[in-house]
Amino acid sequence: MPSALHESLIEMFRQRPSFAAELLDAALDVAVPPYDRVDVASGHLPTLAPAELRADAVLTYTKMSAGHGDSPALAVIVEVQLREDEGKKKSWPRYVANLHARHDCPVVLLVLCPNHTTAAWARSPINLGPGSVITPFVVGPDVVPVITDTAQARGQPELAVLSALTHGRDPRHRSVLSAVASALTIFDSEHALLYADIMLAALPDEARRHLEAHMAVYDIRKPQSEYFRRQRDEVLAEGRAEGEAQSILRVLAARGVDVDEDARARIITCTDPKQLETWIDRAATAETIDDLFV
Repeated sequence: MPSALHESLIEMFRQRPSFAAELLDAALDVAVPPYDRVDVASGHLPTLAPAELRADAVLTYTKMSAGHGDSPALAVIVEVQLREDEGKKKSWPRYVANLHARHDCPVVLLVLCPNHTTAAWARSPINLGPGSVITPFVVGPDVVPVITDTAQARGQPELAVLSALTHGRDPRHRSVLSAVASALTIFDSEHALLYADIMLAALPDEARRHLEAHMAVYDIRKPQSEYFRRQRDEVLAEGRAEGEAQSILRVLAARGVDVDEDARARIITCTDPKQLETWIDRAATAETIDDLFV
């Protein structure tokens, strides 16, 4: 399951997709073509091969032309990479090729890496053979500015949030947390709460306490934004389902019922509360595993 930091970073781009273009232009010196609209597309990138491709986020920047309809000017694949994973070096070129074929426009692979080691690994070109190289544009700690000025934080609030997530855990850069707390005041209430939840969920305890001290009254035990309330509820539901599945297996074991691997997997992966309740009742009298699934 993706970590809170991984999901938090991606949510920033879903909430404000133009942020990717700003990062490419300001932080990586990539020329972004003029565009009039940006859409958050599905990260699902189907191919003729059976394997499924799913990027973290796909953003399409569209230019509107009078009399010629809308046409994609740039497509950006956003990937959050928290650690080295050689499998991604095989998947990323497929993402780029698939999206290029779909939209017939330039495609950029933008990779966010919160630590230096992973950023250095992600920057290495992916050599597909003579004349075929994919080079990711990587946003690592060396690229994200340390934003400590309140005026700059309020002028570039998403970048200030990214700065806090990247540098805020370092005791030498606690002032980025003070700056980003001020930046939160320019958002509407839902977005301010969302970004507050993002940082409070991702930062370590000492940094979180520092940030809370500079924010309005905020109860970390109760996520305020709809996004994080939904995330919390899903995690709690998964925990309850897992506990009920384990209870079913313990009852079956106590009754001496043989549970093969397929049956075990079916029980453990079930998340339907009503189904799990039914199985718990049946497990109390089951003589064989078939009695559970009737």
